[in-house]
Amino acid sequence: MAVGKGEVEIVRARTDQREYRRIVLKNSLECAATMDVRVGSFSEPEGIEGLAHFLEHMLFYASEKYPLEDSYSKYITEHGGSTNAFTASEHTNYFFDVNTDSFEEALDRFAQFFIKPLMSADATTREIKAVDSGNWDTLEVRPKERGLDTRLELIKFYEENYSANLMHLVVYSKENLDKIHNLVEDKFQDIRNTDQSCFRCHGQPCAAEHLQILVRAIPIKQGHKLRIVWPITPEIHHYKEGPCRYLGHLIGHEGEGSLYYVLKTLGWATGLSAGESDWTLEFSFFKVVIDLTDAGHEHMQDIIGLLFKYIHLLKESGICKWIFDELSAVCETKFHYQDKISPAEYVVHVASNMQTYPPKDWLVGSSLPSMFSPRTIQMTLEELSIDNVRYESGMEDSNIGEGVALGIFWESKQFEGHTDKVEPWYGTAYSVEKITSSMIQEWMLCSPNENLHLPAPNEFIPKDLSLKSTLDMVKFPVLLRKSSCSRLWYKPDTMFYTPKAYVKIDFNCPQAGNSPEADVLTDIFTRLLMDYLNEYAYYAQVAGLCYAIKHTDCGFQVTLVGYNHKLRILMETVVEKIAKFKVKPDRFSVIKEMVTKEYQNFKFQQPYQQAMYYCSLLLEDQTWPWNEELDILPHLEAEDLAKFTPVMLSRAFLECYIAGNIEASEAESMVQHVEHVFFSGPNPVCQPLFPSQHLTNRVVKLERGKSYFYPAEGLNPNDENSALVHYIQVHRDDFMLNVKLQLFALVAKQPAFHQLRSVEQLGYIAVLLQRNDSGIRGVQFIIQSTAKGPGRIDLRVEAFLKKFESELYEMTNEEFESLAYCGISNHVNYQLSCTIFQGMPCKSGVGRNIGDAKNVNALIDVKLEKHKNLREESGFYWREIYDGTLKFDRRESEVAALRQLTKQELIDFFNDYIKVGTPLRKSLSIGVYGNPHCSEYTADKNEPVPYSVVIDDIVSFRRSQPLYGSFRGVSGHGKL
Repeated sequence: MAVGKGEVEIVRARTDQREYRRIVLKNSLECAATMDVRVGSFSEPEGIEGLAHFLEHMLFYASEKYPLEDSYSKYITEHGGSTNAFTASEHTNYFFDVNTDSFEEALDRFAQFFIKPLMSADATTREIKAVDSGNWDTLEVRPKERGLDTRLELIKFYEENYSANLMHLVVYSKENLDKIHNLVEDKFQDIRNTDQSCFRCHGQPCAAEHLQILVRAIPIKQGHKLRIVWPITPEIHHYKEGPCRYLGHLIGHEGEGSLYYVLKTLGWATGLSAGESDWTLEFSFFKVVIDLTDAGHEHMQDIIGLLFKYIHLLKESGICKWIFDELSAVCETKFHYQDKISPAEYVVHVASNMQTYPPKDWLVGSSLPSMFSPRTIQMTLEELSIDNVRYESGMEDSNIGEGVALGIFWESKQFEGHTDKVEPWYGTAYSVEKITSSMIQEWMLCSPNENLHLPAPNEFIPKDLSLKSTLDMVKFPVLLRKSSCSRLWYKPDTMFYTPKAYVKIDFNCPQAGNSPEADVLTDIFTRLLMDYLNEYAYYAQVAGLCYAIKHTDCGFQVTLVGYNHKLRILMETVVEKIAKFKVKPDRFSVIKEMVTKEYQNFKFQQPYQQAMYYCSLLLEDQTWPWNEELDILPHLEAEDLAKFTPVMLSRAFLECYIAGNIEASEAESMVQHVEHVFFSGPNPVCQPLFPSQHLTNRVVKLERGKSYFYPAEGLNPNDENSALVHYIQVHRDDFMLNVKLQLFALVAKQPAFHQLRSVEQLGYIAVLLQRNDSGIRGVQFIIQSTAKGPGRIDLRVEAFLKKFESELYEMTNEEFESLAYCGISNHVNYQLSCTIFQGMPCKSGVGRNIGDAKNVNALIDVKLEKHKNLREESGFYWREIYDGTLKFDRRESEVAALRQLTKQELIDFFNDYIKVGTPLRKSLSIGVYGNPHCSEYTADKNEPVPYSVVIDDIVSFRRSQPLYGSFRGVSGHGKL
């Protein structure tokens, strides 16, 4: 227990060594030692929808104390950090992380958001245009029609809602609690407290016309989906009893006898989830979401009938204590042995809990259901009933507590031409019809008589959570074993001390990706394996032991991660299923249908995603265009896969990585078992690769001094966005060149965002990212815009680089050293990271900058901390193994290179590789043209000024270019 000064005990995990303190400032701002404001989109004035989110954006611009526009974000970025915000329905969250030495000033700048922000008329106008994304109508057009000034409404909204008593702050730092306490009081005491009340939506939000309905809607993408929704009592009022957790666990179960198992067996569903969603203190919904096959779409009524049959089964079976106890045990183990996450993510979690739970449960939230209450669970179960529904027409006050089925939402492209309504915001076509309890009862009677039953006891729940002794404090992975069939890299846990392990087995199969057809068949093969194993392995997943079988460019990978106690049991089952693989025609048809829809839906990806895909296709050797694979799919049958699989597995090499709470002898034994099954057992299915068959990763080597351009029309003719990826290829993996590139990306990231997005308003997405293709490094600008076509955007990128050149030259030695130092100091010691952060994941999916901490592989993100958990550490080392670079000491070596780097060397690097027009510069621009810019596509393709080379055909271009040497597959690589 963590005890605050004279405060209640705060429940924390047994492995949590952090200290906590709760303080309350005189202005009633509560601190648990980020800023979360209890004001969200629900509080917006009618007719100005999007105002809360817009305000979130505006607070980043400037403040009275720091009036230089964008200086806050610039300061954070240049001092080793990142910043972001999001708006949810009932709260808005702002956060940052930064280098420790810059923490106090960063905190002061952050506090000004809530003390005296500046929202100038010019900045407001520019941001309305930039944020767009559906809000232009509500923030500009409609307010003007009503005679409203959006800026004045913005200021009014801020002053009426942003009060200290509605704010929670979380501070995470290496400093002692007393110092943090004093710092918070000093920086945040000037926030006004106007004693505002938080928004409350009293009672359920659904009127009578929203109940007992079937809504048919036409989605953008291919696929069918059912959503069944009930209004329920919010679980937050019974979070210790966990009624929704209990019911969601059972209705969403995937083991034998479950609803999903039955639907899957019938060939009607490919996914199912169940649980509470969209909850507040006043209302909540229980939702069941089912992904349907084409056959399932034709059996909607049967599926609804089976759902209610399963709910009836739960009522008949009673509330089972053994199920609750099992669930409680799983939750307790998960809480006490939880992986550490980034300080930013952690305080988000804590801050969201502060808004809802009493202080002692701020760290726990609802993650530890501990009070078995059959009555409470039964109450929620009754709310999922069809028996107590009121149907009086014209009813004004619905008795929601009596188990009214809110509605069934059914999505399918097959409803085109059969709807009579259009949703105003996104233009979704839909229709509504009433349903009755007698209709659902009829569906229940007519649905198939399947053997629905409760799950069996979970044999995968770990009993042995002890830690293995590690004699050698191994810092990096070691090559523990090597044969003609496999190679084993081993890394015992010397940092996290949790009873968990990580296992990766990479099957290198030359036949798996040597053609588009082979690539698609390998993909279906891996999905079928997951499909076959699902009802068995689902129990392991519930118990905290996860696995995946995924298709790669040169074969497939098996990954297992979680508690080590039962891991080998699961691994052996997975291995046996691969070795004895047989094609089930009915399941092949379902998976083929699912894969086909995914390929068909590629055209609905956002234009910037399409541009990034084309970039990869242009650069990476032995990759196949999606349209070729889509053309193949209709002709593939189960027999093709049956013939292909033994050929694919006939020659293989296994690259293995085992880490965590596993001894070296155990790791060796596991790989020996896998080798025995595939290579030397009674029925071997594989032979070792010939030396010439070891696979390589080759990347196109662009010609120096050339600028390449690939124009493509957007695949979705209804998408008004265009996109540009401007890629600059720099070098093959080298520590000194790496840090020069990383430092450039660090110093240019925020100016690029500010200039291209905020000032020029090119688009909502405008980001500078590093790029690493199998050890070939570069940098890329990614911009999506409705305002300009790709050719004009590309000119603005080059104009930015010319403007940025002078900023780089003007950088002082002190500024340079600060940049380099934050890369060094943050790398050396995890405890040197400070974070202010808060809130929950954004329900509305809005974020300020695609290039924030979770999305940018910039210098500080790589070096900020030691690895936080086993999964993250293993991912880092596995990347080195998979790429073939094997530089396990990469971070230490790059820190050493940073110490030697001078400002002039960074400028020379820019002049050699990045500067527009330099003889060594190699650039590739990919433009995806949206509907408004179709005419520009033809012009840019025929008159490609200022590009050196226009690419007409991707495959022809790739075949005509030289390739970089591969790190992977080099003879003698990784000797014992």
